[in-house]
Amino acid sequence: MGIEEIKFDDRGLVPAIAQDVDTNEVLMMAYMNREALEKTISTGRAHYFSRSRNRLWLKGETSGNFQLVKAVYYDCDADTILVMAEPMGPACHTGERSCFYRKLSGAEKKPQGPMVIKELYSVIKGRKVSPPEKSYVASLFAKGLPKIIAKVEEESGELVEAAKEKGDKDVVYELCDLWFHTLVLLAERGIEIEEVFSELGRRFGTSGITEKESRPGKG
Repeated sequence: MGIEEIKFDDRGLVPAIAQDVDTNEVLMMAYMNREALEKTISTGRAHYFSRSRNRLWLKGETSGNFQLVKAVYYDCDADTILVMAEPMGPACHTGERSCFYRKLSGAEKKPQGPMVIKELYSVIKGRKVSPPEKSYVASLFAKGLPKIIAKVEEESGELVEAAKEKGDKDVVYELCDLWFHTLVLLAERGIEIEEVFSELGRRFGTSGITEKESRPGKG
């Protein structure tokens, strides 16, 4: 379907939702007119229309926090746009990664699906400033990288043992332990979880043999 099929409202606008292509996190909601949508597609950078300033604007034009567009979708009624993008910085003018960083009181629920990893990692990073005597993760950070590596090695061994000798529930349990401690390792090294998502995304759809051969030092 072409742009001509998009149903702009009587002001010539259509709602546009920006979503992180790696994490599926909703980054922001804005509006596009036809020109903004055309520029978004032709330049590969998200453009929107400001209702308050009554003009087209390029996301990141002043902040440098561009959104590199990977795909543009439309909904079943063709009256809402979904922009899958790689954010080059915070989406929100407050400096928050997403404009949707506040929760309504009483609506909190435990994260589900892939968001569990992101939420868990955020909690783990926060433990770096917690007193070690009050937090298991903080105690690992206090003991340093060698202790964290030792825990990853220990949990890896327990996962292998479970896979060889125990039931499926044990395998899942030990895998969660391993994932948890590898996230602690990432946080200790100062590696953002988005880097992991990006690398997995880069590998997706590529033969494992081909991917390994493309690594530096191969061939």
